[in-house]
Amino acid sequence: MKAVLNKLEYVVFRHRLAVLFLFTILTGLLGYKATQIQLDASFNKNIPLQHEYMQLYLKHEKQFGGANSILISVCDRDGDIFNPEFFKQLKAVHDQLYFIPGVNRPLVNSIFSPSARFVEVVEDGFAGGPIIPANFSATEQGLAVVKQNIEKANVVGRMIASDYSCAMVSAQLMEIDPQTQEKLDTLAFAKKLESQIREPLSNDKVSIHIIGFAKMAGDIADGAKGVVLFFALAIAFTFVMVWLFCKSFKLTLLPIMCSIIAVVWQMGLLASLGFGLDPMSILVPFLVFAIGVSHGVQMINSIGKKVAQGVSSKVAAEASFKALLIPGGIALLSDTVGFLTLLAIDIGIIRELAITASLGVAVIIFTNLVLLPILASYFNSSRIRRLDDGNSKSHAVFTQLREALVCTTDKKWARIILLVSAVLFAVGYWYSQSMRIGDLHAGAPALHQDARYNQDTFLISDRYAISSDILKVIVEAYPAACTEHDTMERISRFQWRVENLAGVQSAVSLSSVAQAVNAGYNEGNQKWQMLPRNSASLVQATSRVETSTGLLNGDCSVMPIIIFMEDHKAESIDHVISNIKQFALEENTENVKFRLASGPIGVMAATNESVSAAQLPMMIYVYGAVIILCLLSFRSIKATIAVVLPLYIVSTLAQALMVKLEIGLTVSTLPVIALGVGIGVDYGIYILSSMMGQLKQGIPLAVAYRNALAERGSAVLFTGITLAIGVSTWIFSALKFQVDMGILLTFMFLVNMLGAVLLLPAIGTLLWTDQRKNRE
Repeated sequence: MKAVLNKLEYVVFRHRLAVLFLFTILTGLLGYKATQIQLDASFNKNIPLQHEYMQLYLKHEKQFGGANSILISVCDRDGDIFNPEFFKQLKAVHDQLYFIPGVNRPLVNSIFSPSARFVEVVEDGFAGGPIIPANFSATEQGLAVVKQNIEKANVVGRMIASDYSCAMVSAQLMEIDPQTQEKLDTLAFAKKLESQIREPLSNDKVSIHIIGFAKMAGDIADGAKGVVLFFALAIAFTFVMVWLFCKSFKLTLLPIMCSIIAVVWQMGLLASLGFGLDPMSILVPFLVFAIGVSHGVQMINSIGKKVAQGVSSKVAAEASFKALLIPGGIALLSDTVGFLTLLAIDIGIIRELAITASLGVAVIIFTNLVLLPILASYFNSSRIRRLDDGNSKSHAVFTQLREALVCTTDKKWARIILLVSAVLFAVGYWYSQSMRIGDLHAGAPALHQDARYNQDTFLISDRYAISSDILKVIVEAYPAACTEHDTMERISRFQWRVENLAGVQSAVSLSSVAQAVNAGYNEGNQKWQMLPRNSASLVQATSRVETSTGLLNGDCSVMPIIIFMEDHKAESIDHVISNIKQFALEENTENVKFRLASGPIGVMAATNESVSAAQLPMMIYVYGAVIILCLLSFRSIKATIAVVLPLYIVSTLAQALMVKLEIGLTVSTLPVIALGVGIGVDYGIYILSSMMGQLKQGIPLAVAYRNALAERGSAVLFTGITLAIGVSTWIFSALKFQVDMGILLTFMFLVNMLGAVLLLPAIGTLLWTDQRKNRE
């Protein structure tokens, strides 16, 4: 290994100008590509496409619509929709939504839709027609007729608010834009909802409220623009902190500049590979910058220490390059492999995040471990020597802190630290068992509760008997199955049981509609609201239900049961899904299958199950990668235990913190655990890599640890505190998921750093006994 390092050092530093020229060319090319990267939000990226629920969802998506829907509630500010101005605006919203590209036009629904019809029982049998007559005029008489038709059609609570204050316009979106034949630009569509519907059609009498995945993604993207400000603040704050550490403006620029170059390379490589930047992964570039600064400061610190010993900046840079390339490379490789383990999760957005983070961390190996020492080799040695000014006040403070930390290698203090850590781990482990998979709050979890999108969601949930939280159970049978009493009775029985579950608002199916139609054929007598056993009567009851209702397909072989839930909290979904699975087992026959699932709740259930299934394997992969790389690097089981054990304790405590803060394990929070482990391993590797050579020479643990702190301790403490403060600013973000990530990452940055400087040496007292007697 020493020969390889010497060869690399010779090639890199004997051809410094050529290497700098190569870096300049690559930065220019990748910088140009980076300018072409765009935000990319796609509904299908957020779902586990290989999950059995999603396979069913995709199978029937064209026939019964998917989960990518838009709900627009048009509300009268005075609380009564029956006035000319309201109906004028409602029709305008319906028509405008119909013509926006990307909308599945046959599935645009409101009382103005041709499929919105009423049926009533008259002396001669049945009569009916569209809710809005062809000759409709918004006069007092015309509005009275429409009100009667609405009540006859039984759409109050669905198309019309229960208190007659709002009316609903809904639509399904297509994944492929029919005009361009390209993937639907979700964020552009969200902007059109604002510019073409909400802004021009809202007035002092009518308000418009919009929810759905596309609108949520658009609001998240708008909030994500603030990330640029946080990124700028982080750079400014980090610059000040690095300047205080380096006491040189030019030296401060080095880690900052090299870390920014790493971000540029990351963005350029993503664009070159054809990836965009999803709003949910827009925080990753900041993490790459933070990791780059961490390793850059280690390099600057090492060069400064060596210059202080009297060598030139070039010699110091060469020595630091050889000294830190292995530990720094192993740490970054651990990060990269750890992030790549996220590829095992079958959700597109997580896989893209894994690729984004892995590329960013991988390029740091080149920008901060190669480019930085080359640039530093051109610096004046007198400027670098300020780094190790032994007469400075900060040096004296650190010396006192270092001696306090060395006490952790004393057996008495080590036992106390280990006991406290064991207690914290036990409490954290017990608490972490209560962590829930999925969202724990109503509304869009990525946004704050007072965000306009969530306020619109709460309004719709309050004023309608249905919600946007829809679950569809698909009943797959055989042609003309709806003419068989046994099949329809099973659907009816299944629906009744589901409707009586806690968390379910209501449900509708072909069976329940057929029962209402059958009562209508018998003078509206409620005693006849049942399924006729005679096939001819059953045909009569079901023939009036059109395929446009979404309750059956053309040959009546597939019949969805549409379930409206009160919310999409993890607890509610788990309860309903587990009961539905049991009901399905009891009602399934050889020819009739009750299958999960479609609709937004079906997507959430599939996602939650995928996250739950991936949680343990992901952690095994992450820790497995870290363990293997530590074994290869240190060639010591003891060293590997000393690095990995604090990481595991901190991960467990982070999960307990999620429970305490009511943060569920979701698509956006699952990667944070892997990111925290990947970043946290850096501290331990840098400290222990400095100690291992000494321990193998038989130097006592306390002396080896004191020397490691003198060599790299200040940089470890500095980066841990700086990065933690940097991400703590995220608590002011407009995005709730960024706030959650900021809290978790702040915790993991700080506690992993404390684990490296407190727990690691305490563990060392158990693993390395008195080196004077037992030499490794």
